[in-house]
Amino acid sequence: MTTTQQPPARAEAGPRPEWATRPTTPEGWIERARQVGQILAADDAERDAANKTPYSEITLIKESGLAGLLLPAEHGGGGLEWPTAYKVIKEVSFGDGSIGHLLGYHYMWNWVPAAIGTPEQTARLEAESARGNWIMAGAVNARDKDVVVRDEGDHLVFNGKKTFSTGVKVSDRTVIEGVLEGTDTHVVAIVPTDQPGLVKLDNWDNMGQRLTESGGVNLNDIRVPWSDALGFVDKKFQPRPYGTMNVPTGQVIFASFWLGIAKRALHEASEYTRTKGTAWGGYERTVDEPRVLDIIGDLTAKLWAVEALVDQVAEEGLPLHRDPYGVTERMRGEYKIRTAAVKIAADSVVLEITNRMFEVTGARSTASKYGYDRFWRNVRTHTVHDPVPYQRQEIGAFQLRDEVPTPGWYS
Repeated sequence: MTTTQQPPARAEAGPRPEWATRPTTPEGWIERARQVGQILAADDAERDAANKTPYSEITLIKESGLAGLLLPAEHGGGGLEWPTAYKVIKEVSFGDGSIGHLLGYHYMWNWVPAAIGTPEQTARLEAESARGNWIMAGAVNARDKDVVVRDEGDHLVFNGKKTFSTGVKVSDRTVIEGVLEGTDTHVVAIVPTDQPGLVKLDNWDNMGQRLTESGGVNLNDIRVPWSDALGFVDKKFQPRPYGTMNVPTGQVIFASFWLGIAKRALHEASEYTRTKGTAWGGYERTVDEPRVLDIIGDLTAKLWAVEALVDQVAEEGLPLHRDPYGVTERMRGEYKIRTAAVKIAADSVVLEITNRMFEVTGARSTASKYGYDRFWRNVRTHTVHDPVPYQRQEIGAFQLRDEVPTPGWYS
């Protein structure tokens, strides 16, 4: 396990000749992600303050080859699996939590055809995504229930609004979702983002994850052929337990970019302490203070423990992803319990690290020129995505009553 991270070194953005050749191993892709993270880390505080749409950052992700990491090699993708993707997300998030967030969500949406689509849809969309080097986003917030899908024979027509649509403004394709008119059947489709009917509301002005462009969208008469309704055959949805793996997979994605942010916060706290810290208690150097050693040691141990848990649970998910048609409801449910533990543990540790770092760095470090508050703002904004108490209750029900969660939008 790597226990130290090199300080960010400013690097030129734009195409890099060494990136013309794609990595061929998981380690190579993780190193590529580390390089991207270092580029982003050089000015992430300034970009956070500017709060501008991250067009150049997304170009960086595309040029690095990371966009196609999970796509099959035969289509031109990286051919890698989820454990590597989670580590890639963490490395990019070390450089910029917003961009790691966008990349994690892109991996989720890029995987949707494999999760719920027919084999034909999956093969077609994966090939198109790899060929087009797509960045994907989603307008699928389940708490917005007003998107209505009208059946017009050979086509479906989507109308309504989604309050949150992370990354749509910088994406090539958007996953949209609504309820078929007069039924309780949900329909998911992938559409080009650049079209008049997909209207970005430009209303993302939250305290954290500022560059994720997570504002709302309106869907105005977006027409989709029935053949593009994912998982539908003859206008009937073909469900399978693997199709509900979005929640457990998403929870490990969340933990991965939270941990990247927290790891950067701990790194910055350590660097500041070594180079700018002012000692208390009669000590000449801050790095010799028992109080400081205790806090940094405590936070580091907790970070390492959760990183190890994420890696372990990621490996536990591999058999399910490798045999999607063999996944049973019980298998999915037990894995959801494991990812609930990941979310609980990561939530607690990242909030503690991004808060307690100031106990070490002191009052001077709160100056706006450092921008250290961004780490807490980022994790606090996203850790409220779905409440942790419900995750703990699921684990309790599993332990005491041998019950696994009924699949839902957040369970």
